[in-house]
Amino acid sequence: MKRDAHIHSPFCPHGTTDDFEKYINKAINFGFTDITFTEHAPLPNSFTDPTPMQDSGMVIENLYPYIEKLKELKKQYASKIRIRIGLEVDFIIGYERQTRDFLNDIGPQLDDAILSVHFLKHNHTYTCIDYSSEKFLEFADTIGTVKEVYSLYYETVKESISSDLGPYKPKRIGHPTLVHKFQLAHQQKIDDHKQIEEILQLMALNDYELDVNGAGLSKKDCKEPYPPLQYVKLAEALKIPLVFGSDAHQVTDLHQHYDKIFPLR
Repeated sequence: MKRDAHIHSPFCPHGTTDDFEKYINKAINFGFTDITFTEHAPLPNSFTDPTPMQDSGMVIENLYPYIEKLKELKKQYASKIRIRIGLEVDFIIGYERQTRDFLNDIGPQLDDAILSVHFLKHNHTYTCIDYSSEKFLEFADTIGTVKEVYSLYYETVKESISSDLGPYKPKRIGHPTLVHKFQLAHQQKIDDHKQIEEILQLMALNDYELDVNGAGLSKKDCKEPYPPLQYVKLAEALKIPLVFGSDAHQVTDLHQHYDKIFPLR
């Protein structure tokens, strides 16, 4: 079974207007039998998106139209491909209660979901860690070093795994090495092997799936999947379910690098 379970949509405020049908038909043509649309969930009401355009998540008014559209498409394409209704939910330190309330409300309508870390908290302010290399390096200067950014990121991922977000908490952890996105920009060799290993062990202990994310291979300052292949192999050895995600924000990126990550599947 070929599955791509991390796909964005025309409802993504920082993506493209490529319609759902283009994604679905490409998936069918490429032999995929199971896909999940995982649009960025609305951010908590009281959270201020730190990105310049404040477009990290879907606006709340679009949430139910997104779900209703996918319900229609599930029925329309049921004989050709399995379509799962999903969200990519942000784990934000300090907003656990609001996130739990949101999941309790919307969870019954979802088939699938991803829990991801994009925002890091430092001294009561938040930074979007994957917005740009300039913002990343600025944040590193603010908190001290690039290594400290890595450590803060991994600690936040660990908290996302351990946090009680209720019965509808996503069971898949998104791109757990996203902090590598700008590694060729800062050009520092950070030894984070133990930290990644600890995250995978914590995931295995708590029965989480791994988002094996191909998008990093396409990023000019990364050039590797999230996580790198050696950790995909480690996750497999730990019996963590591996779920490919292209993290496509446009149709041209759908299924990106699937064959490099899973060459025999």
